[in-house]
Amino acid sequence: MEWTDDGIVLGVRRHGESSAVLELLTREHGRHLGLVRGASGARMRPVLQPGNTVRAVWRARLDEHLGMYAIDGLTLRAAGLMAASHGAYGTTHLAALARLLPERDPHQEIYLRVEHALDDFEDAGVAAVHIVRFELAILAELGFGLDLDSCAATGETTDLIYVSPKSGGAVSRNAGAPWADRLLPLPPFLRESEEDHGWSDQDLLDGFRLTGLFLLRHVLEPRGQGHSDAREGFINAVTRARARLARPAE
Repeated sequence: MEWTDDGIVLGVRRHGESSAVLELLTREHGRHLGLVRGASGARMRPVLQPGNTVRAVWRARLDEHLGMYAIDGLTLRAAGLMAASHGAYGTTHLAALARLLPERDPHQEIYLRVEHALDDFEDAGVAAVHIVRFELAILAELGFGLDLDSCAATGETTDLIYVSPKSGGAVSRNAGAPWADRLLPLPPFLRESEEDHGWSDQDLLDGFRLTGLFLLRHVLEPRGQGHSDAREGFINAVTRARARLARPAE
């Protein structure tokens, strides 16, 4: 068995003296493990870092075997990601979300979203928007997608500012007004163009509250899990980074 694919490094686990088990999110073959010989060497260490994109050749005698990886670096972004707290936490959280998907089950759209997010992580606010959107995408991929395109009560497609915590459907301003205190805010970046960067800190927190509720209810709690420490660390790091930028120059 042999295939070649691009993959994003999710994690590396030491194996023996110089080898490692490498976990990739690949474009065509989903989340896939394989053994890398010489992983602790000076040439491979910088390549096998979470967040990097690599070219992987996987070989095994049988498809169900762990198999061996031959790896070449393509986009080595890990050093830049780890230089900022939100980058380090965000990379770890994206990997944790990817692990919710079944192993070796192709999810090309998820792969593209992860790669796009990691390439656009320099600004903490933009990184937060990517993470919220990715959490929504994971919910949809696992069969629990939210309907944010039209009002659950009236079918309207405009002025959608709420989300029902029960149905996960959007609710328009007029329809939701009598129950506003029971509904979740739908942040602007989930209902407007991605090019609009006029989000407040509260908008970002509203986004995480929204996705966090449904991830817990439908995905994490049924598995006996909760939100990862990396998610909370990422949210706190984004808040701190945006607060530093908002301070007036002395």
